[in-house]
Amino acid sequence: LIMAANVSVSKGRSEGCGPTIWLAGRPEELQEWMPLGIAGIVTNTVVLNQYAKPYGSVLDLIKKYLDITDKPVVVEIDGHSVEELLKVGKVFTNLSDQIILKIPCSVNGLKAFSILKGEGIETFCTTVFSLTQAAAIAQAGVDHILPFCDPVRAVGGDPTQLIRECVQMFSGWTQRPYIMAALVRSVETAHAAFRDGADELVTMWTVYRDMMDHPLTEEWNKIFIDEWVDMHKNGLLEGVPVTPY
Repeated sequence: LIMAANVSVSKGRSEGCGPTIWLAGRPEELQEWMPLGIAGIVTNTVVLNQYAKPYGSVLDLIKKYLDITDKPVVVEIDGHSVEELLKVGKVFTNLSDQIILKIPCSVNGLKAFSILKGEGIETFCTTVFSLTQAAAIAQAGVDHILPFCDPVRAVGGDPTQLIRECVQMFSGWTQRPYIMAALVRSVETAHAAFRDGADELVTMWTVYRDMMDHPLTEEWNKIFIDEWVDMHKNGLLEGVPVTPY
């Protein structure tokens, strides 16, 4: 599984089908967006704590995500030891082959990634803020590295600097982790992440929706729809199934 994940990075680039977009949000909010080319769903413990309450438990929430899509569902887990991380992770991976584990960047996480790699379990590493962290977890065998973006902007830093640094550091690897822009809270940051070479991006569905907005697009769409309506009014679209405006 890990080999396939890394090979598909290169394959995706050669075929021109990247970067991928992953979404976060409540199941009922994500359902309409999932068929539109979205790669999968990503959770973290903050949103799990918020979203699980109406469902009664985190397990029931994850089952709901699995109900709305056949794509990967990334579940963030946590714990106070390597043993706890592995035991908790097994509960979720036993639910479905769609489940991928996300673990915070730490020494315990580093050890867990190495063990999970040996078991063929696909993994994400979150809370990554430095190039040294990225190098260490990559060598341990993680499949997806998640540099945090807008939290860096909030303290006056460059939100996508680490993405650029990871792209450069891993450029010589024949097999390497995916670089996923994480905690992307604005279209501006999403643009910077794509520009700087992120393989993947995860954001809330609201930001994904707003990625389609641009004032010139709005202006020209109005021009074209007005012309379309005018053609309809003048009988030039006879035989075409036009909805009256």
